Amino acid sequence: MPASPIEYFVMIVSVVFGSVVGSFLNVCIFRIPTGKSIVLPGSHCVTCQQPIRFYDNIPIISFFILRGRCRHCNTTISPVYPAVEFLTALMSLMLFLRYGLSLQYLLTFVFTCALIIITFIDLEHQIIPDVITLPGIPIFFLSAILIMNVRLLDSLLGIVLGGGCFYLIAFGYKLLRKTEGMGGGDIKLMAMMGAFLGWQSLWFILLFSSILGAIVGISVILYQGKDMKYAVPFGPFLSIAAVAYLFMGEHVTRLLFLR
Repeated sequence: MPASPIEYFVMIVSVVFGSVVGSFLNVCIFRIPTGKSIVLPGSHCVTCQQPIRFYDNIPIISFFILRGRCRHCNTTISPVYPAVEFLTALMSLMLFLRYGLSLQYLLTFVFTCALIIITFIDLEHQIIPDVITLPGIPIFFLSAILIMNVRLLDSLLGIVLGGGCFYLIAFGYKLLRKTEGMGGGDIKLMAMMGAFLGWQSLWFILLFSSILGAIVGISVILYQGKDMKYAVPFGPFLSIAAVAYLFMGEHVTRLLFLR
């Protein structure tokens, strides 16, 4: 049955809402690693420090109107900015189509926004900020139980198994290779994912992220001529796997385990 005009309107609103939130996520991605406030000062050019006018701060659109350059100093604007805004808008629409206009939509969108921030910070700085994962564990634990209908035991096991398994993997790698193979940020991120999605999600996230990470890592090594010790941040692959689980993980689980 085709969507009604009202449903199309709400879809458009979800896209606009997502792009606006994406603009804020850009602020978080840029400022959190440097310890700066995400509230003050307002948006400004990092080169000339001039405030960005509201008409130059329209998500996605302003980047193309300005041709990717600051209006004041002509400095190139990173394409990461519109990419984050577009990705957030897309996720808002997809989650709306998945959950409708509901608390589940809002919570999964917040969860996805946290993963987007983590992904781009990890790609740039190879860190996963505790300021997101540590409060994220209890917040998403309560959200999963109260709103997402995840059982208390499933969420608790998700925290313990998610963080615990990754800790054991990291400990074993360091013991065998005498070097760090996985940071503490990945461990906390996995615990946050387990809290929100339940322990049943962990096998899917581990398998999906490992396969994707191996494909991308080997491709980067071959393309750039790096050796096998070249470090590829794992947080983005975990994040992609967690989002994939939101849309298809439960169906794959039922198919494999005939549930």
